[in-house]
Amino acid sequence: MLSQKSRYAIRALQHLADRHGQGVVPLAEIVSAQNIPAKFLTVILSELGREGLVRAQRGREGGYVLVPAPAEVRIGDVIRLMRGSIALVPCASRDPHEHCENCLPEAECRLRRLMLRVRDTTAKILDEVTLADPLPLGNLELAADKV
Repeated sequence: MLSQKSRYAIRALQHLADRHGQGVVPLAEIVSAQNIPAKFLTVILSELGREGLVRAQRGREGGYVLVPAPAEVRIGDVIRLMRGSIALVPCASRDPHEHCENCLPEAECRLRRLMLRVRDTTAKILDEVTLADPLPLGNLELAADKV
């Protein structure tokens, strides 16, 4: 499941992407528009700042700007930064890979093989979508309606 932190990070970055090139975006604007708790958003934006995705400007006219162009920021990378992995189970994660407790040896586990396919398919989709892309995307929207 996608963590709340990842969802907030994506929404905040999408908001900054929509305002890219228009100057500094006040924290209060992002909080209000995206319905994100201010304290949690500050922590998230600080982490994104350390990764070079956002730049903070302090002071009365302060706020945040997206550093790279929106087309350079893939949604999959944001999730990996916030969560560490896209995999649903530890044994299907590439980094950090962990063995599942109380499970079969990995070579014998059919569930792991399925989760590897899920991880690869999910990563492919998330790595094709950037902050510059309007969401939802045509075929993805249709696929989601069938689920």
